[in-house]
Amino acid sequence: MKTTLLKLSGLALALAVTMGTSGCATTDTAATPDKPLEVALTAGLSSVDVMHGGQKATIMRDQNQDNNINPAFAKTSRKCPPFCIQPAVLAPGVQTVGELEVIHYLKKMSDGDTSIMVVDSRTPDWVEKGTIPGAVNIPWDKLNIGKSDPLTVQEILEKSFGVKSQDGFYMFDNAKTVVMFCNGQWCGQSPTNIKGLLKIGYPADKIKWYRGGMQEWSALGLTTVKPAK
Repeated sequence: MKTTLLKLSGLALALAVTMGTSGCATTDTAATPDKPLEVALTAGLSSVDVMHGGQKATIMRDQNQDNNINPAFAKTSRKCPPFCIQPAVLAPGVQTVGELEVIHYLKKMSDGDTSIMVVDSRTPDWVEKGTIPGAVNIPWDKLNIGKSDPLTVQEILEKSFGVKSQDGFYMFDNAKTVVMFCNGQWCGQSPTNIKGLLKIGYPADKIKWYRGGMQEWSALGLTTVKPAK
């Protein structure tokens, strides 16, 4: 536990050093030297600016301390299957990450690191309700390996994930690190895609899974945006 806490503290410090405490300067809830946000991301980090669809978006927490969770994520019970509780560890080598790690990857993407992609695996109807700033929507049913159209899967792998194909084999030397999420612990969309990627040889250490998904993101009052057009 102590080691885990130290790692998380270190990540928050790295985020703060890299990004400062810049807030959303055009709003009344912006963090300033004289007016820090009352509801920050961490003790040393108020907000983080990332790029979403070519425009700046500020990831911060809702400042209304009477705010309640989005009704779309208030339901406690859904029929299982298909909406069954997912394990904490999805597969050997695949790292399960939390909100700070997702923000860290989003910031690296926004700073020009093209070796990373944060992927919202949900279907467009869900994404329209709000997504994580900087995430790219690749619907799970387009990447359901073995069931989706093979040409569509190949196009996603090559054009989005940086996978090369040669003589009928996939080459993952330059494959991106993908950070995948869907609706939360009860959602099987991103897990289905991750398991499919592993079956075709995608390196496990290049796959990260945000298990909490939009359920936990919303529960923390973190910024959501409309999908980039």
